[in-house]
Amino acid sequence: MPALALPDIFLILNVERLNAPTGEEIRLQFSTLARFVKIEHTLFSLPLIYSGALLAARGWISLRLALLMLVAATGARTVALALNRLIDREIDKRNPRTAIRELPAGRMKLPEAIAVLLAGLVLYFGSAELIGRFCLIWSPLPLAIFVFYPYMKRFTPLAHFGVGLGLAMAPLAGWVAVTQSLQNIIPGFMLGFFALLWVAGFDIIYATLDEEFDRRENLYSLPSRLGKEKALRISGYLHALAFMVLVYIFVVHIQSWFAAPLLALAGFLLYLEHAKASDVELAFFKINIVLGFVILAMVVVGVHFA
Repeated sequence: MPALALPDIFLILNVERLNAPTGEEIRLQFSTLARFVKIEHTLFSLPLIYSGALLAARGWISLRLALLMLVAATGARTVALALNRLIDREIDKRNPRTAIRELPAGRMKLPEAIAVLLAGLVLYFGSAELIGRFCLIWSPLPLAIFVFYPYMKRFTPLAHFGVGLGLAMAPLAGWVAVTQSLQNIIPGFMLGFFALLWVAGFDIIYATLDEEFDRRENLYSLPSRLGKEKALRISGYLHALAFMVLVYIFVVHIQSWFAAPLLALAGFLLYLEHAKASDVELAFFKINIVLGFVILAMVVVGVHFA
């Protein structure tokens, strides 16, 4: 094989430089990835995870455990979003509201989405193992829920409770991460029950955006089956019940009047979510994130001033 002349080497280097992604292309790829996994939605589950952990510990947890739980939550949320986008990609393509998402719009290829899913699994299982073998043994349970609930809207209007069940795993995961067992898990279970009712309620509000599309595609949601007004009424009942569960947690497991203002604020935010239901972005995302951190603050105050 003849040796390459110096001009040939420079030509190869120039071609490789031309084919290398530019800074703008890298920024767009990162932006696409961020929109695909919606990493900011971890802010829904993270306060619940830490609430379950602090309730189990009755005090602070170690920095190492807190960081591992953050990594696990990020991995789990990445897996959940990737599965949802992969399973629903054909439905998303037909829905004008979701057709701009990365997979139906063609900004992300199927192998890339699967790679994101696998990366999330590595983060999730790796951090579960580092937290404790008991966590690793139970770690497939949330994943089974993540796989199942996107299919629920194809056959039942109770699909909103599938979403709620997925988030209900968060405080239970926090509890188990601290205790490495299922013993005395009732406080964590009740916090999970609150999460199930809360999340199912706000998922009904979110589903009002697709009421007509779901009806046309014969998909199951409470707004498409009962109409927006009745669905929102059910959502309100669920949030009222969620607040009653929160009161039970406060009275039985927190027992600190210093946390009472935070309990009242949580109730007000649940009410405000319905008062602002017409503004789904405000009700679904902003109010819910604040509410999650109010619950965490209530637990923190409760376990330190009981």
